[in-house]
Amino acid sequence: MKAKVSGTKKKINGTTFLLMITILLFVVMYAAGMIVFNDKGFAKPQMFLNLFISNAGLLVIAMGETIVMITAGIDISVGSVTALVCMVAANQMENHGASAYTALLMALVIGLLFGLVQGFLVSYLEIQPFIVTLAGMFFGRGMTSIISTDMISIKNATFMAWAKYKIYMPFGSYSKRGKFLPAYIYPTVIIAIIVLIVIIIVMKYTKFGRSVYAIGGNEQSALMMGLNVKRTKMAAYLLDGFLAGLGGFLFCMNSCAGFVEQAKGLEMDAISAAVIGGTLLSGGVGTPFGTLFGVLIKGTISSLITTQGTLSSWWVRTFRTPLFLHRSAVCICKPEEEKLKKEQYLKYYRRKEKTTGIDGNFLIAYNKKVGFKHRMFISYIRCSFCKY
Repeated sequence: MKAKVSGTKKKINGTTFLLMITILLFVVMYAAGMIVFNDKGFAKPQMFLNLFISNAGLLVIAMGETIVMITAGIDISVGSVTALVCMVAANQMENHGASAYTALLMALVIGLLFGLVQGFLVSYLEIQPFIVTLAGMFFGRGMTSIISTDMISIKNATFMAWAKYKIYMPFGSYSKRGKFLPAYIYPTVIIAIIVLIVIIIVMKYTKFGRSVYAIGGNEQSALMMGLNVKRTKMAAYLLDGFLAGLGGFLFCMNSCAGFVEQAKGLEMDAISAAVIGGTLLSGGVGTPFGTLFGVLIKGTISSLITTQGTLSSWWVRTFRTPLFLHRSAVCICKPEEEKLKKEQYLKYYRRKEKTTGIDGNFLIAYNKKVGFKHRMFISYIRCSFCKY
């Protein structure tokens, strides 16, 4: 027998290619900053770590936004939730003597309540996510102003110890006098990285994650697969609310205060980070890892403008505008890959027809009872209805 030699090469799909472009864009931007502003300390390790310190809360919130957007939904209430969390935490600790632990618990409860209500309205009552979360945005900002119209600075000892605790790294830079200055991060960065790792694992290796992608790719196909679409959407919004509450508390640890106008526009920052990182507003495509680089790109632009010194901070949003258009310029659909996935999928069910005597189309509907354990089907659904 002659051994078959496979001459096929593994091709890069549109999502992976876009992620590579996003990472390359970040590397080029940061490298340019290191060259241009080297005399101002942009090349120091601490400057890079400051990207995570300044955007730890945004990273956590953007993770929840990414999950919702993959389901073809959206949440524009996260900025108001953040402001409400900061105001409640500040008011409880400074005016009512609550502990930092109680403030943290209240922040998570607020986020979960928003996720519960909005998730129910979107998934079970089938109201448009934009309308539901727009109402949530107005409600959250209104409740923030009802609690207090003045800024409340947090002076709680435990909270300040959490916020200002430095975790030193084994690397750093040297001052002009030759003194070694170790780089450092805050606990908020550690929490944000843990959340990132957990979300990556959940979205890639769990049934919930695969269900989210299937629903975002095509909801009707997900129903045919036997997935509980309503329950999955509900869980996605609950997780989004939880991360909004947690991210809001991390944001509060960075600002150490609560006021009405806090986190205004943060929802747009979270959405733009997800979009720049490769998440489609139409659903079905996106990765938490890509969103990380979307956040880092936003932080890099902010750092470049701050280091430059003469431009207004509003230029950050101006410079991010062209980044929204890069997806349409670099997205490439792979019809050959789609065809191959479809052939594999049909071949699998034709074999099932021969071995079981059951019609292949019926097997799809039957998955609702027996459960589906084959990734091939989900991979096909995701590719067949891709929106690269």
